[in-house]
Amino acid sequence: MKYIFVTGGVISSLGKGLTAASLGTLLENRGLKVTLQKFDPYLNVDPGTMSPFQHGEVYVLDDGAETDLDLGHYERFTSTKLTRHNSLTSGQVYARVLERERRGDYLGKTVQVIPHVTDEIKTRIRELAESTKADVVITEIGGTTGDIEGLPFLEAIREFALDVGYSNALFIHVTYVPFIKAAGELKTKPTQQSVAKLREIGIAPHLVVCRCDRPLNKEIRDKISLFCNVPYEGVIEEKDVDHTIYEVPLMLQRERMDELVCQLLRLDTPPANMSHWQDLLRKLIAPQKRIRIGVVGKYIGLQDAYKSVYEALSHGGIAHDCGIELERIEAEQIEKEGAEKLLKGLGGVLVPGGFGERGVQGKILAAQYARESKLPFLGLCLGMQMATVEFARSVLELEGAHSTEFDKASPHPVIAMIEEQKGLMNVGGTMRLGAQPVQLQVGTKAARLYGAFVVNERHRHRYEFNNSYRAQFEQRGCIFSGTSPDGELVELVELRDHPFFLGCQFHPEFQSKPNAPHPLFRGFIAAALQRSSL
Repeated sequence: MKYIFVTGGVISSLGKGLTAASLGTLLENRGLKVTLQKFDPYLNVDPGTMSPFQHGEVYVLDDGAETDLDLGHYERFTSTKLTRHNSLTSGQVYARVLERERRGDYLGKTVQVIPHVTDEIKTRIRELAESTKADVVITEIGGTTGDIEGLPFLEAIREFALDVGYSNALFIHVTYVPFIKAAGELKTKPTQQSVAKLREIGIAPHLVVCRCDRPLNKEIRDKISLFCNVPYEGVIEEKDVDHTIYEVPLMLQRERMDELVCQLLRLDTPPANMSHWQDLLRKLIAPQKRIRIGVVGKYIGLQDAYKSVYEALSHGGIAHDCGIELERIEAEQIEKEGAEKLLKGLGGVLVPGGFGERGVQGKILAAQYARESKLPFLGLCLGMQMATVEFARSVLELEGAHSTEFDKASPHPVIAMIEEQKGLMNVGGTMRLGAQPVQLQVGTKAARLYGAFVVNERHRHRYEFNNSYRAQFEQRGCIFSGTSPDGELVELVELRDHPFFLGCQFHPEFQSKPNAPHPLFRGFIAAALQRSSL
């Protein structure tokens, strides 16, 4: 079994996750079984309690693990199905070490960062390797080299490489090569410094991946090779992409990165056939059609807050050879200026999930405009809940209808807390999480889109549709097209007299891939295209 460790230097948000995912794509297309994992040095047990403004979106796995958004890249770029074993934080490591100390597992020894914390980290790598039986395990270390909280992880992977043998372990360092406008040249000193910091720790990278906004010339590559002690061909250019993140695998293939990795790890594999990926890119870069889609959210100012939603929309576009022009609309802006002004002329509107009362009224107004103007609508989680609140208020004329999340005294709580959520003290990891079966109603739009009777979808919520109102909704044209198998929990709603108005309690964006667009996103884009052609 082979192990690849991806570290980062200089600054955060360099694209370590995309680099790891892209390498995973290339190795998979060489016939290797690949799995990926992320080590995050923060002390939170997981990002589930963190604000999207702090950490971007929380990506949910089948087993209910709340993880970093980089795991979304891993699943979208490869065929691997991830579990909680693919995500590790300092919080989880220290919790496990302290639990073992309390049980007396350390037999009276003084518990220290080395070896006890580092051993726990190494154990996690081995557990993943043994459970997946992968040919290659790619591990990304979050943060930047030199961060004090990341040192135990770097020490652990240094020790791990020694344990498994240097022919079975490979270090890739992702760094930034900035262009200094005043000097008119790219500067390598930040790269030299971050590699020097790694070497102080005892890690010598085999490959240096250079994020840059313009090509690296021979002089720059020679300099990085010399001062960072890597072969000339081990200096990999990773230039900012022109159109889409899905260009990165082909960019790295042109740099022969996967070939070098296989040589260094002594993996005898045929070249990766990426023709299908090139076809996918053509549809993204030069689509036959284009459509404008509005996303009405409360974290619009942060690109990463709805990362999976944006990607799933682009996947829906790929299915129809259609480019997606996103209109990012703040829900609060709709409250101030009105829905018609901001949504008129769009091909469709999507309202994603979220937490907290801010912007809720804007989401309700967006759903109302889409319903009344026959604009294709897709509501996800809170987006679906606010669409039902709007329907209750406007169509059923239930004054004061709301979710008890925002109005505990609502006379018509059409959205209420799940019974098993009541009385829970902890916030983290206690929602309805992970893949749950959804029973689809025969003859509905949802069933036709899925082409199935039962599907599994990932959830992350505490509140559900209140069954006391089902009969009233159904009488006025609302169809409950998906429920839990026992029929107790509403999973999908759609409107009978509307070209495409659909809301789901789950998060379909977490299971969409560029080469396998999610059925709901595929159907949503098809409806938007049909409206635009009228």
